[in-house]
Amino acid sequence: MDKSNKKESGTFKYRMAEASSMPKDVVLGVPIVTIVGEFEINIENYRGIIEYTDTLIRIKAKSGQIKITGKRLQIEYYTNDDMMITGRIEKIEYQ
Repeated sequence: MDKSNKKESGTFKYRMAEASSMPKDVVLGVPIVTIVGEFEINIENYRGIIEYTDTLIRIKAKSGQIKITGKRLQIEYYTNDDMMITGRIEKIEYQ
């Protein structure tokens, strides 16, 4: 367990999510990132789009940012709850 996970696992909300039968994403409001191969990403529980080019997409989440780099990236759709990003995904970073 890295240092950030130790810190996060010690928070009251995290302990409550662990103890309850409710999913952690609901209690904590953290993003759910689903990767389908290397050409599609679905993101739920995001807060907004910070930057959007065909090689870089930065998404604001409650816990920070999600940075996606690649080639021919595009946001296929987005709603208040989720979005789909397609293209050649090379790297995903949590900041």
